[in-house]
Amino acid sequence: MRLLQQFINYFYRYPLAKHQYIMHMGGYSTYNTMIEDQKSMIESSSLLPPVKSYGDGLEIYFLTGKKYLYQTLFCIHSLVKVSQQQFRFILIDDGSFDENLINLIQKQLPQSEIITQETINKNLAQQLPLNLFPVLHQKRKEYSHIKKLTDIHTINGGWKLVLDSDMLFWANPVELISWLQNPQRPIYMYDCEQSYGYSATLMQNLCGSPIPDRVNVGVIGLNSKQIDWVAIEKWVAALEKKEGTSYYLEQAISAMLLSDSKNQVLDELQYIVNPTVQQSQRKEEMLHHYVDRSKILYYKNALDFVN
Repeated sequence: MRLLQQFINYFYRYPLAKHQYIMHMGGYSTYNTMIEDQKSMIESSSLLPPVKSYGDGLEIYFLTGKKYLYQTLFCIHSLVKVSQQQFRFILIDDGSFDENLINLIQKQLPQSEIITQETINKNLAQQLPLNLFPVLHQKRKEYSHIKKLTDIHTINGGWKLVLDSDMLFWANPVELISWLQNPQRPIYMYDCEQSYGYSATLMQNLCGSPIPDRVNVGVIGLNSKQIDWVAIEKWVAALEKKEGTSYYLEQAISAMLLSDSKNQVLDELQYIVNPTVQQSQRKEEMLHHYVDRSKILYYKNALDFVN
């Protein structure tokens, strides 16, 4: 039975899913062009000038690895190009770091901090021991996005700003800089639509507070000391038991963490998720987070930084 399931997946479900994705992205011609642009972006990441990380700079965290470092480098480069601030970049190993990748990071981001799996495992053992948090440990194996919570917010310290890598800054992000200089409450950006993967009713029943609208975790600042890991363990188990697994689990959990807080929400006219073609060409807003079909625009726009 298992062999049959693997056969069906390999010869039917996976090809069908990829075909549907290609059609969603505009067809084979558009998709192939996008892949070529992605390759160009990857190759061009080595041409970006090194960006120094400052020990006393404003701290920004990235979960990254072999598949995403080129995006992280472009995001960082776009930020320092539009801002006069000094930043301290902390890169969290998504499980794929090796000696070559670490050497590349040290070359491209001199004096940045690298949090390796060894350190992450020590933090998890201390703060989220396996016997007390079996669900979160299992989700880390199955669902890498949850590491943006578990692997970053078990690092010592309080307020932490976490950025997704697939973003580009086009103007000085004054609101974000102001928050980094004096964080007082959680901060996040609006999504282009509600994307939690779970019903708001279930989420609210579990956390006991109204769920904020359209939380997008491309930009999110939380206080690690205020995170209730026991509650998260229960929430994940209950969400998946009642409504199954979801690609957006980490976003749902983050929205639940924000449910009883007075939050700061970034201006959605300046911090844009899934920019349109017109917005992508204009490049006047502070930040674009390239998701879904805007990935077609992302790889082309990134090359502006090396041309």
